[in-house]
Amino acid sequence: MQDRHVVTSSEIGMIRIYLKPSDKAAKTGRGFWGGKPLYRELVAKAKQDGIMNAVAHYMQHGYSNHGPVRENGAELSDPRLTMCVELIGQRHQLELFCRSHGDLLASKVIVYKHLEHWSIGPVGVIHEDASPTLLVSEAN
Repeated sequence: MQDRHVVTSSEIGMIRIYLKPSDKAAKTGRGFWGGKPLYRELVAKAKQDGIMNAVAHYMQHGYSNHGPVRENGAELSDPRLTMCVELIGQRHQLELFCRSHGDLLASKVIVYKHLEHWSIGPVGVIHEDASPTLLVSEAN
């Protein structure tokens, strides 16, 4: 069987930001309630900053930052149960995101993971490597 498609890989990364669904971004305007939910603000900022992928995941059971174990019950949800915002992009973009929005990320557990991004295309199509060029000093 002849392969009709080629897989091209490139280096990217992912950060997961653990927070509570009840965490709020800084209040803006004159609304009665606090600001926008922090997870929504982080996803909006990631979009503005050109991050490739940003999603918010709700958890069912767990804890974060050495806190108590929490869970969503059948009848009530726990607004303090950990959730995470996952961002995928180039490592330098993710680092810049954290530096630029440090006021929103203070005291949050943030983890970085190296990933490989696969592009699928027809045989004969050349894909550019999405990873940034390493300087000689960075490679050593």
